[in-house]
Amino acid sequence: MNQPILQVQHLSKSFGRREILRDIDFSVFPGDVISIIGASGSGKSTLLRCINLLETPTGGKITFHGQDQTLRGTSAAAYRAKVGMVFQSFNLFNNMTVLENCMVGQVKVLKRKRDVAREKALHFLEQVGMAPYVNARPQQISGGQKQRVAIARALAMEPEILLFDEPTSALDPEMVGEVLSVMRKLAREGMTMLVVTHEMAFARDVSNRVVFMNQGVIGEEAPPQELFTNPKHPETRDFLSRFMAG
Repeated sequence: MNQPILQVQHLSKSFGRREILRDIDFSVFPGDVISIIGASGSGKSTLLRCINLLETPTGGKITFHGQDQTLRGTSAAAYRAKVGMVFQSFNLFNNMTVLENCMVGQVKVLKRKRDVAREKALHFLEQVGMAPYVNARPQQISGGQKQRVAIARALAMEPEILLFDEPTSALDPEMVGEVLSVMRKLAREGMTMLVVTHEMAFARDVSNRVVFMNQGVIGEEAPPQELFTNPKHPETRDFLSRFMAG
């Protein structure tokens, strides 16, 4: 059996007295596409932000290749280069071109030479269909195009895992498809992905595992066929019936 790349063990997160996550446990194996679903406020985005160390867990461990990333002295920047993140609001630098956005992390974090970074950036922009826009600035392109640039930027770091935090929720409906098709392609190519999403068809058709979060805990975790057709818990059933009906 292959070893997990990432393990989340007994993870908890509180903001003051508000407990957002409690006792979260799961493992991520190479090639996994895990969709994290659940109602707003169930802790999905906080979980992803803890995994990426944008939030410091209150308790528990996050191990990457067996190394606990929550210990003092571990380099968050080095870890994030391997565990990339795509945000719902793109987070592109408005003062840089599309190409520069995809080069800056490579040069600053990975210390790549600019010509190597440029070549990698062009390769991944080509992959997401954004090569014609290399000289554009973020304000000159659509939301769907910005998100595709954000994905290319994350890919240019050549991470082992990509985290997606509701990557389509800030987009107009007609732009959702273009971003999801890029993500489907990545999944087919074997990219390991954790995706917080409200796109149930994506969760059902593309994931190999679905995690349903409910009030800060994992309510249910199963392969999509199982979770969508025969959920074990009433909360999962209730959530899915509302979502699939809408």
